[in-house]
Amino acid sequence: MKHILIIEDESIAAQHLERTLHDVIPDAQVDSILQSIEESVEYFKGGAHPDLVFLDIHLADGLSFRIFDSISIDCPIVFTTAYDQYALDAFKAGGFDYLLKPINRDDLQNTLSRLERLQAPSASQINTLSTQLKQKHYQSHFLIPMRDKLIPVEVKQVACLYLEDKISRAILLDGREQIIDRPLDIIMEHLDPDRFFRANRQYIVSHDAIREISIWPISKLALTLSVPTPDRIIISKARVAEFKQWYTK
Repeated sequence: MKHILIIEDESIAAQHLERTLHDVIPDAQVDSILQSIEESVEYFKGGAHPDLVFLDIHLADGLSFRIFDSISIDCPIVFTTAYDQYALDAFKAGGFDYLLKPINRDDLQNTLSRLERLQAPSASQINTLSTQLKQKHYQSHFLIPMRDKLIPVEVKQVACLYLEDKISRAILLDGREQIIDRPLDIIMEHLDPDRFFRANRQYIVSHDAIREISIWPISKLALTLSVPTPDRIIISKARVAEFKQWYTK
């Protein structure tokens, strides 16, 4: 439960929650603080997987329940609000708990303790997980169809993958391009997440290919790779913290 996402449009409330979280869990990492439905949907569509989400019900662009019209969140959600009339809606949306603001330390501690007890794995689950991790293999090659042949391309030779006209393409470190006959979402599932990052809906980038990271307007980042790309690769404000963590680990 170390990677936490806060979705809250009131900066004072977000800062208070972050301080209280660090008081209860000193090593907690708040990956990002988002302020709107739009930002949140983009964040999760980019492939983010926090351990826990604190979700304010009233956001800048509407009730946060609308987020679930576009995406699903597969980690525990604690709804936060200054009003108590949304409790039933929160639990219907799959919320683990419902905290009234201002959130105090005892209530937060109680919520996190209950969550920890529920998530504590049994010995058999630990053994199963250990086996699964040992068996995990990421894709090492792509097979590129060319006339009557299949041309092998090593994944480690890929600088980035991008989507153009609904076609997935790979740019190799030597500048060559190859068509990959699969959607980017499927491709990303089989790549080593330590080596590749889903920069946005259009691009997946290789750690080894990043040559320059520039500060872009509105708290975004722009990436320059070791090979030319058809478009500027932008990391949204919502995913900057996650990208920095990925790049520096």
